[in-house]
Amino acid sequence: MARRVQAEARVPALSVAVHRADRPLWTFQVGEGVDASSQLRMGSITKTFTAVLVMQCRDDGLLDLDDQIARHLPVKAHGELTIGRMLSHLSGLQREPFGDVWDTMQAPDVEGLLGQLDRAEQVLRPGQRFHYSNLAIALLGHLVGRLRGGTWEEALRERILEPLGLHDVAVTPQRPVVGYQVDAWSDYAHPEPPDDFGAVGPAAQLWSTAADLARWAAFLADPRGMDPNGTVLAAATVEEMRVPQAITEDVLWARAFGLGLILHPQPGGERVVHVGHDGAMPGFLAAAYGRIGGSGTPKALGVASLGSSGTAGEILELPHELLAAVAEHDPADIAPWVPGPQAPAQYRSVLGRWWGEGFEYAFSWRDGTLYARAVDAPAKRPPAVFAPVDGQPDLFRTVSGRETGELLRLTRDEHGTVVRMHWATYRFTRGQEAFDGHRF
Repeated sequence: MARRVQAEARVPALSVAVHRADRPLWTFQVGEGVDASSQLRMGSITKTFTAVLVMQCRDDGLLDLDDQIARHLPVKAHGELTIGRMLSHLSGLQREPFGDVWDTMQAPDVEGLLGQLDRAEQVLRPGQRFHYSNLAIALLGHLVGRLRGGTWEEALRERILEPLGLHDVAVTPQRPVVGYQVDAWSDYAHPEPPDDFGAVGPAAQLWSTAADLARWAAFLADPRGMDPNGTVLAAATVEEMRVPQAITEDVLWARAFGLGLILHPQPGGERVVHVGHDGAMPGFLAAAYGRIGGSGTPKALGVASLGSSGTAGEILELPHELLAAVAEHDPADIAPWVPGPQAPAQYRSVLGRWWGEGFEYAFSWRDGTLYARAVDAPAKRPPAVFAPVDGQPDLFRTVSGRETGELLRLTRDEHGTVVRMHWATYRFTRGQEAFDGHRF
């Protein structure tokens, strides 16, 4: 698949990698002047690193996503924009810094970026619709540096790259590959001049090997598997970043944007999402995505594709094709079922079928956890999952699936048997009942 993309899309150098928890890391390179240690530009995939740095600050109590940026960064204009909207490209701020940076190829320094911010336009009303902004993410990167008492680059190295062992992700590469613009009508590949994105670096500056970028994609898909102690970011926070904030295409509704992450729902009957980001810089295209959900998907599955062509869009599609191919042709091994202990005595009367809102639900206990699903739901639809509330044995919190966040309250008779439940305040009974209590 990689060879076909390189040949048909005419990519001077292509590097790809697949990371999964249950197999050795797989990498492959094809083209001139590239091997497994070569670093290529990842472009806007950089934004996913900056987004994690922002969420680290949030979790550490240094900011709130509803804070206006002026609360944490001295800005001459647009200080009313909130961090959360900027992170999800809903701020309405113009795409690039003031000036023709793509003509001059001269990006401003931090002083210049902030000094000319009053000349940047608010092109849309905040929250109106998705509008991609390198400027917004760059500002958030410098906000992080300020809050951490240093620079964005220092925070990146100390708080992400070193803890995760991503030693080949770098602002300044040691083993760079040359990027090219390939002539549409001949085989000539014109080398693009190297460039430094300056103060806009938090949006697009980074380089990486395919191996390290695939590991990063695996972290975005499976933080518990890649960072079990939550050293970089709590798994629940990564999951929060994957909640859609905006649809990126008004008509197609083909993908969404979370908090710094692109979400690609995949076709088919299963609920499968690819999470990550695309990237483009002069002479380079890249994409890195992890796969969530679906039968056959291994844990910590991430793919990266980096190419030294600024025009071969097939580079961006290759990770999605590879992720699907892995799940289909080399799926995760199926673990054998083994008997387990009984459900705790106090919850056994919860198990079985219940009626709520005129529909029937099945409650079960698996691996020490309470689950529920509609009886007529498709088998591949994820169930609701509950966790007990500390100190309140008859109260559960829904932690995923239907009614996430809502409470499940148990009511017992004089013998301690659960005879009624309330889930998100809706009454659940063993037999079908109307809302007025009529029993069928």
